[in-house]
Amino acid sequence: MKSTGIVRKVDSLGRIVLPIELRRVMGIDIKDPIEIFTDDNHIILGKYQPACIFCDNVTGVTEFKGAKICNECFAKLKKK
Repeated sequence: MKSTGIVRKVDSLGRIVLPIELRRVMGIDIKDPIEIFTDDNHIILGKYQPACIFCDNVTGVTEFKGAKICNECFAKLKKK
C-alpha cells in the first residue's frame, strides 16, 4: 500500500472528502460508485467496476493486475 500523504477528518455524518487530484488520478467522477474493503485495521476504497473494462460484460469476469477482464477479452489479448 502506498501513502499519498493526504490526511482528512471525518465529519459529523461520517463522511470524508476525496481530494480532486486523487479522484483525477484514479478516474473517479461525480456519482461513481465506490467499493469499500477492509484489511486488518485498514479501510480501502476503490472505484467499483463489476464489468469487463473493455466490453462491459459481467459474466466470466476475473481480476487481472487490478482490472476486471472477461474471459473473451482476455483470450483476445493473449492472441496479440
